[in-house]
Amino acid sequence: MKKYKFTYENSGVNINAADNFVKYIANFDKKKKSSSNDNNIGSFASITELPKGLKKPLLVSSTDGVGTKLEIANELKKFNTIGEDLVAMCVNDILVQGAKPIIFLDYISIDKINLYKLKQIIKGIQTGCKISGCSLVGGETAEMPGTYSKNKFDLAGFSLGIVESKKILKKKNITDGDIIMAIPSSGLHSNGYSMVRNILNRNKININRSIFLKKELLKPTKIYVKEILNLLGKNLIHGCAHITGGGIPGNLIRVMPDKICANIDLNKIRTKPIFKWIKTKGVSDNEMLKTFNCGIGFCIITKKKNINKIKKYFSKEYKPYVIGYFIKNKKKKILFNEKIKW
Repeated sequence: MKKYKFTYENSGVNINAADNFVKYIANFDKKKKSSSNDNNIGSFASITELPKGLKKPLLVSSTDGVGTKLEIANELKKFNTIGEDLVAMCVNDILVQGAKPIIFLDYISIDKINLYKLKQIIKGIQTGCKISGCSLVGGETAEMPGTYSKNKFDLAGFSLGIVESKKILKKKNITDGDIIMAIPSSGLHSNGYSMVRNILNRNKININRSIFLKKELLKPTKIYVKEILNLLGKNLIHGCAHITGGGIPGNLIRVMPDKICANIDLNKIRTKPIFKWIKTKGVSDNEMLKTFNCGIGFCIITKKKNINKIKKYFSKEYKPYVIGYFIKNKKKKILFNEKIKW
């Protein structure tokens, strides 16, 4: 039999390994008794029913990744939480429009199929989908030798949500006198890691030798779906903001109407040890505020009379608290008072 020089496998792509990974996902779903996507895994495209009872539904979509947090996962060789981050970054954005996430898809690109790594990532994605109440209906795994160097990979997520047209959260709902409530973050979430890695490299810090950093740097992003959907169902909020890249000012501005200014008391912000650690490495207050969430993962905009009602929907760890209010102002969008207590 004639021997051929070139095969897909000796070019760096192992189709059998990829097929085994797809089988693992399908079997994993069956063990979890998730029948909603039994016919989707391994197919060319995914099929999902729209929730019933909606008169004029609108579809809301979001896509995101987890940035260079992947490099921390690689360094610690721990991959079971970044999938949860991936889901969180997408579904939390969908909430800002007042929508309920219903489906999620992932894209994993990697230098070479590594079943241990991929299985750990998928477990995290499954956890995120369970917390957010949406279904993992499909995805794509791409083995790309030559594009990624050894052990490198990337993740992307896509989520679809749905909302009744009359219940979508709009900027015009927010008026002067409305208050801003901060919901605590679980930590860094998935933003600012390029600065964190720069700090680690410049200070020659080995995170494998620090129990504190190993715990904090891969702590998964808090998913706010359950709590926010409860508030939306009770018509308790006028608007909300997911605090990601750009920090509090960069994200709050995105949901604010014209001629309205957010007056925020920085002294009220409850930071966490990881942000205090970063601050001590030589980062200004202004740089901290525009890079990190600084302890606030999500903001709720509401009437003052709703404060106690809103707090009832949160656990002690994530109990929201007031950090400011809106005033009329044509020239400025954000006013910061006092300083953060690091």
